Amino acid sequence: MKNRNLLLLLILLIIQLSMAKFNRVQTQFIAALGNPKAKKGKGASSWGIWRVDPGPRGVRLNNWNMLKNNNGVAPARWKFDANDWWLEEHGLIMEKPDFPLPSGRYVVTGGRETTSLLTIDGDNWELNEGTLYDVTHLPCRSARYTPIDNTTSDTGTPGNANSKEFPVTPGGMMPAVPGCKKQDYWVVFVTAIEANNL
Repeated sequence: MKNRNLLLLLILLIIQLSMAKFNRVQTQFIAALGNPKAKKGKGASSWGIWRVDPGPRGVRLNNWNMLKNNNGVAPARWKFDANDWWLEEHGLIMEKPDFPLPSGRYVVTGGRETTSLLTIDGDNWELNEGTLYDVTHLPCRSARYTPIDNTTSDTGTPGNANSKEFPVTPGGMMPAVPGCKKQDYWVVFVTAIEANNL
């Protein structure tokens, strides 16, 4: 019993020392690509991060004309990019995340069972527990849209999206938008960041 208590104390000390290197943050959101069954992979240089929740800062699809007529400036003061724009699962037009996700270590979760340490090293990523699917927040969906032909102002815009296709089913694919290429992204919550990454 004494050895067991000593081992437990040692484990707690190791956890405290390792967590001392991390700072808790207001939840941030990684836009990730990759095989959902993988624990590691390449392609992290195409991942982005929202430091602030983009949902409440978004613009509803039915307000697209207002956003367009305001020179693409949203009420939350972010600027819409007609050549690279984002939608979330409720049909909100969102600001772009910051690219690329900086190298470092992040405590991540999907808000379900798994919390893991994500290491980003340039284009490489690795989770110490679980898979990309395990740390994905399934109700959150996001996609990046790029116009196929931007020679006319109404081609490949949020005005072409069908608002009846929202909200998206948790874990489902984001709807296509006529005139656009679409890339779905996994959404991963960040709860702490390594101190030297802040």
